[in-house]
Amino acid sequence: MNSPPARRECWRLEITNDGGLTVSEIRFDGRVAIVTGAGGGLGRAHALLLASRGAKVVVNDLGGGRDGTGAPSSEMANKVVEEIKAAGGEGVADAHGVDTTDGGEATVKTALDAYGKVDIVIANAGILRDRAFHNLTEEDWDKIFAVHVKGSFNVIQPAFRIMRQNSYGRIVVTTSNAGLYGNFGQANYSSAKTALLGFASTLELEGAKYNIKANVIAPVAASRLTEDVMPAAALERLKPELVSPVVAYLCSEECQVSGNIFTAGGGYIGRAAIVESKGAVLPNPTIEDVRDNFAKISDMTGAEEFSNAFDEVQRRLMAATQMGASA
Repeated sequence: MNSPPARRECWRLEITNDGGLTVSEIRFDGRVAIVTGAGGGLGRAHALLLASRGAKVVVNDLGGGRDGTGAPSSEMANKVVEEIKAAGGEGVADAHGVDTTDGGEATVKTALDAYGKVDIVIANAGILRDRAFHNLTEEDWDKIFAVHVKGSFNVIQPAFRIMRQNSYGRIVVTTSNAGLYGNFGQANYSSAKTALLGFASTLELEGAKYNIKANVIAPVAASRLTEDVMPAAALERLKPELVSPVVAYLCSEECQVSGNIFTAGGGYIGRAAIVESKGAVLPNPTIEDVRDNFAKISDMTGAEEFSNAFDEVQRRLMAATQMGASA
């Protein structure tokens, strides 16, 4: 049996009234979490850590192979629940497939039937069907999107409605460095993972009024999806348990950021962002104008990050207005 995740990661220091320091442990007592794809790897590590801090966890996993084939089975989810209970925590297994609307709703119903609410969703379920782009089939494309993108939607939407009613929620969706930067042989996977960035950004905006925070994790970790694409030495250093504290913090009440992308793996933790250059304002640009100003257009010095699409469009309109006024 794999060892449980380390308990040392989610602590913070507080200044007491007398000026001293005390260590405060981040807890999830009374919170109900759904973790999809939690039968192994990252999902298992997330579920075990949350449960060790008091959360009641719905361990969702369809079973089957890493490419999404094979007979559904609750065996993997059941084993993780057994680990949770053996450590004194609370959990329930769920073997519904998140790639269908009915499956996603059934997973949320599992949480409601067992614990009466949903506070946290970690959308972690994923599969791989890697092929060079010229060999990629429509089925491979559609299945990846069904699990990663629609699978996130199918669970999060019914949970989001509950979070709105309760004026509280924490959501973490899982992207990848392939989604941020691309990767050979993963046009389907990279595209699906990039789609989740826009998804989370919109959840940030629509959830803000209801104290719902939605963030994105881009993990690098040893799992069934990476076991044959990374050397053994690297896999040993990339334990899933090194990512889970970041995810757990993003799921905590203390986390007040939303719409952000965080990278984690091997002990490294960082933040990624979509930014835009200062650019160039060219009235009635010709092809040659673009060529002649291409260095300025591409210069990322002072690049800006925008909180929503309207802010970015407003920046463009302001620049155009200033150009018109100076003409």
